[in-house]
Amino acid sequence: MNKITSALLSSLAFSSSLFSSVLGSEIKNSSLIVYNSNIGLVHEERDLSLTTSDNSIIYEGIAQSINTDSVNVKLDPKVVLKSQQFRFDSLTLDKLLKAHIGKKVEARLLKNANDFKIITATLLSSDSKKSIVRTIDYKIITVKNSDIMFSSVPKELITKPSLVWNVDVKEEIQTQLELDYLIKNISFKSDYILNVDTNTSELVGWITIDNRSGKAFSDTNLSLLAGDINRAHKERPQMYKMARSMPVMDNSTEAKHQAYEGYHFYSIPFNVSLANNEKTQLKFISKHSIPTSRHYSATLTNPLYMHSQIKSDVDQYIELASLDTPLPKGVIRTYSKLGEQTVLLGENNIVHTPKETPIKLKIGKNFDLKVTQTPLSRDDSKSRYIVNAEYKIKNSSDKDKIVELLIPFTSHEDAKVTSEVDYKLTKGNLVTFSVLVRANATEKFKVNYKSKR
Repeated sequence: MNKITSALLSSLAFSSSLFSSVLGSEIKNSSLIVYNSNIGLVHEERDLSLTTSDNSIIYEGIAQSINTDSVNVKLDPKVVLKSQQFRFDSLTLDKLLKAHIGKKVEARLLKNANDFKIITATLLSSDSKKSIVRTIDYKIITVKNSDIMFSSVPKELITKPSLVWNVDVKEEIQTQLELDYLIKNISFKSDYILNVDTNTSELVGWITIDNRSGKAFSDTNLSLLAGDINRAHKERPQMYKMARSMPVMDNSTEAKHQAYEGYHFYSIPFNVSLANNEKTQLKFISKHSIPTSRHYSATLTNPLYMHSQIKSDVDQYIELASLDTPLPKGVIRTYSKLGEQTVLLGENNIVHTPKETPIKLKIGKNFDLKVTQTPLSRDDSKSRYIVNAEYKIKNSSDKDKIVELLIPFTSHEDAKVTSEVDYKLTKGNLVTFSVLVRANATEKFKVNYKSKR
């Protein structure tokens, strides 16, 4: 008698001609690593019983988005693995009909418009609309496909995504099967909340995991790998409907972090359940009393191209002192308090940021700071130019501000900048002025530029 079992749905097998192993239903040492490149690495272990008559192992309940080329299965050396198949028989009426040909079914026969009877018959054949059956008294009749009823799912149909390994077994074995495989359509992103006070900030980081892999993960050991791993090929992005819900984990324990092979590995210190087609949020970082400063900066026009008066806005930034932990790429949303009301100051995308790296966040345009740049005179030739320019910074706020002006300037050996205020060259091609502008006041200064075109 064939011994047919599977991981999650007993009594189903690959086919009636296969002798299948007994695979334990309990998943042991389950783990999942999610990468920020739309893939995940699944690890599972299950108990396995084999006899010499077994010629297949059916592993049900894998992710529908499995990359079958990535499957790494570890079996006892006494088991010879001959081939592997991915099976998923999504149930349809047509599949059920074809699987029941030559088998007993029940059919509903109409006596009249308001009455019917149910008969037992053998299904002989089926097309897209009707089936031919033989009754117990050997009559051949035709019935609608929708009027046929089934008492069970045939053994040859595997109704959950499954791996089937065809094997040779040398002797009876009680062992453990270890399985690793890559899945698609699972990803994570980082979002940060920055609450800014006068001179300090608090930063809270959340990881959002979006699971569209075709598998739910229950009570699994979850890790995240931040970094851009090399892939053999690029996969086309796919669109999905919004999740039905987005549960938030209320465990405030921070993720454990370690650097690994040039990436950053975050281990969630508690087991997590991830439903399929849903998003789950996990808190993974919390930093307090971060030294914080404000900066005001405007990038102006290269004097070579300044031919008329130009008015410019001033960008405002918040700079965080170096943190002792790396931050995966994501979005930082900056908030502040105005009395009892919370105000959104701005949003920024950050790249993967190593530890001990200051973070400069652009908040937006400062309403009270304006810069006017005016060419006072020009003396241009085909090869050179000389420009006398005036810069005016107006501060309409009630606080003193230091405003940084960045002016692109092509520097040569004989290029020269003469200014009424101090400046420095930054990034090789920026003339940079840092000017203190008192509250409700205006500062002016003149600069002479000489250079080749």
